[in-house]
Amino acid sequence: MQQDIYHWLALSFVEGLGCIGYRNLIRQFHTPGGVFKASSNDLEKVEGIRNKAIKGIKEFKQSARVEQELELMRKHEVKLVPFVDDIYPANLLNIYDPPPCLYVKGDLSREDKRAVAVVGSRFASSYGMMVTERISRDIARQGITIVSGMARGIDTSAHRGALSVKQRTIAVLGCGLDVNYPLENKKLKDEIASCGAVVSELPMSTAPAGCNFPRRNRIISGMSLGVVVVEASHRSGSLITARLALEQGRDVFAVPGSIDSLRSRGTHQLIKEGAKLVEDARDIISELIPGAKCGPWRSRTEGAADGERLSREAGAVLALLAHEQAHIDSIIAGSGLNSSQVSAALLDLELKGLIRQLPGKHFMRKNN
Repeated sequence: MQQDIYHWLALSFVEGLGCIGYRNLIRQFHTPGGVFKASSNDLEKVEGIRNKAIKGIKEFKQSARVEQELELMRKHEVKLVPFVDDIYPANLLNIYDPPPCLYVKGDLSREDKRAVAVVGSRFASSYGMMVTERISRDIARQGITIVSGMARGIDTSAHRGALSVKQRTIAVLGCGLDVNYPLENKKLKDEIASCGAVVSELPMSTAPAGCNFPRRNRIISGMSLGVVVVEASHRSGSLITARLALEQGRDVFAVPGSIDSLRSRGTHQLIKEGAKLVEDARDIISELIPGAKCGPWRSRTEGAADGERLSREAGAVLALLAHEQAHIDSIIAGSGLNSSQVSAALLDLELKGLIRQLPGKHFMRKNN
């Protein structure tokens, strides 16, 4: 297979040849090398192959580009995985137009057949990121791969949830694998590659143009058994992923948010349209993998160390921080406790690693 990577790449650079035409050619001629050796008359007999593509195959003039691509792949330790490779994601093969080849940094695994996509807003709230990380972590603990797009916000939290328990996660990019986008996620990208894979259908050095991301989303949903949406406005790209998931026969899940939040309008619409409402990872796992044993699950009122129980005051304060950050004055007002009791409870929770303090005496709950 590796000896023929040159021809797999060369065929992908032929203008006028789409994903479906590419696959039809391989089915007819078995290898990309066989495609280049075929006569024009034989190429014309393949369904979906137009004259422009036939001319591009018979008069191929991009050898220098292929060599440059191979050099960049070697430099950045990127592999090419054609759709005929045993390690190509099995779920992805079942969609209408799977990429003929995937660029891969890290390693794909047959275990990735049990995968769940988690996507959402790039402009996520602290509540959205907290819930995403917790749900993703708990899904990953069951040996299920977390798939997302490595964008800011919800995607980043989804990957971090899986990485926090050293489980597999896959990032699907809308740019070349040697492009760091978003720039602040360069370290995260390396962490994902070491504990899963970063993949793209796009050639090396491809810029993150807006038109790349809707097509990228079909891979995210296509690799997965189901898609979980956390925080999405009415025009969110995550809704595109949800729609593609439905077209691909995947289940769609949505995490509810505040009725006053614009970030949750899209997720609430999905629920109205039949998406399954999610409160924790069990809602997803029980639906996608019947009979799976979900656990161990920790009570939300347990401490960080060996299930140590919280005091009544600490439990009340933690409950107030379940959905969003809050100022200490709001916590005092909402808990019915006096300022000394709240201060003591906040200190106790912070020492147990259950909350963290933000600037201006605001507090937010950590993932447990």
